[in-house]
Amino acid sequence: MTDTLLDQTPNRLRRFACMMYEAVLLFGVVFLAGYLMDTLTQSKNALELRSARQAWLFVAIGAYFVLCWRRRGQTLPMKTWNIRLVDRDGNTPSTPRLVLRYVLAWPLVLAGAALVKLAAMATGWASVDMFIVAAPFAIFVWSWFDPDGQFLHDRILGTRLRNAPQRKKAR
Repeated sequence: MTDTLLDQTPNRLRRFACMMYEAVLLFGVVFLAGYLMDTLTQSKNALELRSARQAWLFVAIGAYFVLCWRRRGQTLPMKTWNIRLVDRDGNTPSTPRLVLRYVLAWPLVLAGAALVKLAAMATGWASVDMFIVAAPFAIFVWSWFDPDGQFLHDRILGTRLRNAPQRKKAR
């Protein structure tokens, strides 16, 4: 691979595939975090302590991402799809910047969820709620307008996703 290819932003299809893989792993993270909370609080229903549960899951998912990004700028799906998170200098971003990246990714996702909910209420079609799964993809909207195809939170923070070289396996 040439240096110019490595400096390029991964295309949207690769980032989308990476997000799909990430969703599978997040199912496990959310399951374990929920199980831990239910065990510690002895709650018998997911609606018990709902606000505390949502805050706990927000923190657990954030810890997963920040810890993975901090190591080498990659989660397992990012490693699989040869995508790496870097700062302006090509290094792994600092921990405070990674935490801020995680937090700033949420407003577009929540806006997408709100639009789906509004559409469901406006049409009276309760099945529209199943499209809430599509809300995380609202994060891609900005990338269509960004000259480098970056996400909004990456543009704001000076971070970016870039192609990562495949490591050659030693024989």
